[in-house]
Amino acid sequence: MTETLRIALPQLNPKVGALEANLVKAKDALREAEAQGADIVMFTELFLTGYFPEDLLLKPQFVTEAIAAAKTLAAETKGLNVSLLLPTVWRADGHLYNAVILAEDGAIIDWRYKVELPNDDVFYEKRYFTAGSLPEPMTIRGHSVGVPICEDVWHAPVSQALAEKGAEILLCPNGSPYWLNKQRIRLELVRARVRETGLPTLYSNQVGGQDELVFDGASFGINADGSLAFQGKSFVEDMVVSDWEKGESGWRCVRGSVTRLVPVNEAPWHAAMLGLRDYVHKNGFEKVVLGLSGGIDSAVTAAIAVDALGAENVHCVMLPYRYTSEESLRDAKACAETLGVRYDIVPIGDPVDAVNANLAPMFEGLAPDITEENLQSRMRGTILMAISNKLGALLITTGNKSEMAVGYATIYGDMNGAYNPIKDMLKMQVYGLAEWRNGYHPSDVLGPSGIVIPPAIIGKAPSAELRPDQKDQDSLPPYPVLDGIIEGLVEEELSVAQIVDRGYEPDLVRKIERMIYIAEFKRRQSAPGPKLSEKAFGIGRKYPITSGYRDRSLC
Repeated sequence: MTETLRIALPQLNPKVGALEANLVKAKDALREAEAQGADIVMFTELFLTGYFPEDLLLKPQFVTEAIAAAKTLAAETKGLNVSLLLPTVWRADGHLYNAVILAEDGAIIDWRYKVELPNDDVFYEKRYFTAGSLPEPMTIRGHSVGVPICEDVWHAPVSQALAEKGAEILLCPNGSPYWLNKQRIRLELVRARVRETGLPTLYSNQVGGQDELVFDGASFGINADGSLAFQGKSFVEDMVVSDWEKGESGWRCVRGSVTRLVPVNEAPWHAAMLGLRDYVHKNGFEKVVLGLSGGIDSAVTAAIAVDALGAENVHCVMLPYRYTSEESLRDAKACAETLGVRYDIVPIGDPVDAVNANLAPMFEGLAPDITEENLQSRMRGTILMAISNKLGALLITTGNKSEMAVGYATIYGDMNGAYNPIKDMLKMQVYGLAEWRNGYHPSDVLGPSGIVIPPAIIGKAPSAELRPDQKDQDSLPPYPVLDGIIEGLVEEELSVAQIVDRGYEPDLVRKIERMIYIAEFKRRQSAPGPKLSEKAFGIGRKYPITSGYRDRSLC
């Protein structure tokens, strides 16, 4: 029995389903923890499967292999002077559990099951797992240690039960995804549990991109008095080691480094960058291609791509038509040169005109309308897909959340692509991040310092340039107004009446509500992108495509 504990939290980036690769990472981290003299090493939630494996958990062979990998890692503790806490899938009595096992000297000596299974927002664990009962603490190195698993710490009864049953300290493994201000939300949540139980708590979190989710790491510990004991890095891998000492008043951290959290206004850029990088690399690609229009959205997307992947791995293509302005041609070229990327110009005039000519007999007597505008966008999408296929670069798309909300995008056109880094950024947030990136060069980016997005792009009125002198605000309200209404309808789920009470015009709110509903079919077919807000289109928002509902709160 020792009165000190050195606890290692490997904050790593697993790939879902990559059991062998994740096991290698885990073995390396186990050896590093042993080399650093750790008494306990705890991995993040479902580390070997990656979080979250979704319907892979319905495949019995996958579960069998995941459990075998967990047993292999447990056996690696043979001869080591470190206790392993490994969160893993586990079968018992015909049920599947989200569990954590305790291994020492090559043997699994104890285990616990997750109690609170999340079944909202982006997770639906009740589809796969059986809930455990309120847990007992584990005895580790002669001390009583409680291990609430991820969601368990969001519900007071689990931590309270562990405290009542004699736990001296809580270790909480997590797979907690990022959204705006989530890091501070977690800190305050854990502080609330610490106040209720009087027990210091260590919170370990996964890092990395997984389809639409980004896990931001930022593992931390809270002393019994509510003070911050240590803080891991945000959005990057880290081995977070802290020393704890038991005194008359319980356990307290006596050595732990505190890394500054990424500021709230900067975090979406880091999240989008990490999400893109991992989506590209984990799916076996190195390079990306995108259309660079001379507008703000494609410029910011290109800058994120360069920061994430390096300029040598980003290919930008301008696809002008007769309505493309000289300013857009100039601005797109300037942006590409500033970022240092490959830049090509592929005019779409001949193929668009040829299609229009071939359709002319069928469309005779009908006035030009959005059909011809969409044809331009779809020709661009076709050409970009051809470049992607031929050169082996992943096509990324560039529509922001404001446009995706109201359907201001062309399906099978500018929506073409495998991933969209700014899908969950409202238009004004895109502008704000452009200004921020021009004035700041984060240490973890691969892009250049200084001005990376030409000020002319930031300053000009947005336009799809699909007809003469077109501006977005010909058919949409000013973006600050539109974003405010979208925030209310989508992110806050407010009624029309509640949004009108904020000062918006009733007819405009009703119009935007209708546009959001009828564009659902487009969003269902759109590229995935990183979840950056509490309510993002995609995995966490499941609205029907066919729906007759309209808000009647003003009636």
